[in-house]
Amino acid sequence: MTDPELPDHLRVLEDHCVEIARELREPGLVLDEDPDAITKYLDLPAVRLQEAMLIPPRFAAETYRVGGHSFPGGSCLARVVVMDRLAHGDPGVLLASPGPSLAGAAVQALGDEEQQRRFFERFSARPTWTFFALTEHGKGSAAAELETRLVTSDEGLSLHGAKKYIGNGARAQTGVVFCRRAPGPLGIEAVLVDTPAPGFRGELLPIVGLRGVRISELVFDGQRVDPADVLGGDRKPSRRGFLGARQTLTTYRPSLAAMAVGVGDAVLDYVRAERTALPAADELRVADLAGRVRVARRRVREVAAALDAGRPDAHKTSAAKLTATRLAEEATLLAVDLLGPAALLEHPWLDKTYRDVRAFEFMEGSGDVHRLLVFQGALRDPGGGA
Repeated sequence: MTDPELPDHLRVLEDHCVEIARELREPGLVLDEDPDAITKYLDLPAVRLQEAMLIPPRFAAETYRVGGHSFPGGSCLARVVVMDRLAHGDPGVLLASPGPSLAGAAVQALGDEEQQRRFFERFSARPTWTFFALTEHGKGSAAAELETRLVTSDEGLSLHGAKKYIGNGARAQTGVVFCRRAPGPLGIEAVLVDTPAPGFRGELLPIVGLRGVRISELVFDGQRVDPADVLGGDRKPSRRGFLGARQTLTTYRPSLAAMAVGVGDAVLDYVRAERTALPAADELRVADLAGRVRVARRRVREVAAALDAGRPDAHKTSAAKLTATRLAEEATLLAVDLLGPAALLEHPWLDKTYRDVRAFEFMEGSGDVHRLLVFQGALRDPGGGA
């Protein structure tokens, strides 16, 4: 159902996404078996649209157009509408596709004009995959506890350390690495790196969900870093790496929450299509969850609109992400309950989706991180709500 509060041009975009999302179901199942098959689907409108939403207008070769409207990148609200409705088709295809992704948000948050130009203009030349390397084994995405080091020597700057659970890490041509140059939170830096390069190694990790995204471990064994690739090098330490990590995650979290909403919606639609005559009690269970998904969609769009207006609210964003992720998981559990004990064997798409949505819990910060942010926000503004 289209949100009546969306502006007319975003309702047009939403309807368009509903149509093109249908093309993602089959590719999603293919990628679950063969992640490298993503190269067969780069011309799909959904793949091109999700990339366009993440490229600033001044660096875009062309603007995505639908029904007489132009949709330049940069709007968080437009992006969550797109990711929500396209995830109804398959979120794994979106996350496995080339584009700026989280790395682009980091470059926008921290990079100077020249760094942004070098990063974003490459997407017009060829399909380019990127990675965002923050998470470390045993540390998660806690930027203040990073152990990967940026070392200065007579030979220049070099990276030493490892990152884990990095989407597209083993296939990406470029990415952003958060690392430590000095002790404390003010010693955190973000650097652009290209791959493959001496001192860089990317290895696939065995995972059961989002297989097409090629979740990887990255090892940096003295990889050289050009000083021109240190993001925000002209800023004060308090305005660089640590702040950039927080800004990037705050900017991108609504998109992930929107994907979870879209998947939850898709699972409920799948149940209705497969069980056209549910008992009244089960109908109520589906209707109740569908109502909560609609409320979650509204909340995600509210935080996205606030971000576009320059009023980002970290704790409401975290609340939206927590809620959307939980609802997506609830939807898959309800589907298995209603479709029977052999549901995951008899319904390949449901089996894949059941596995995929478990990854949302850990993306852009685990659930515990978001609960802490919600709690901190509630302490600051007891009457503000989440």
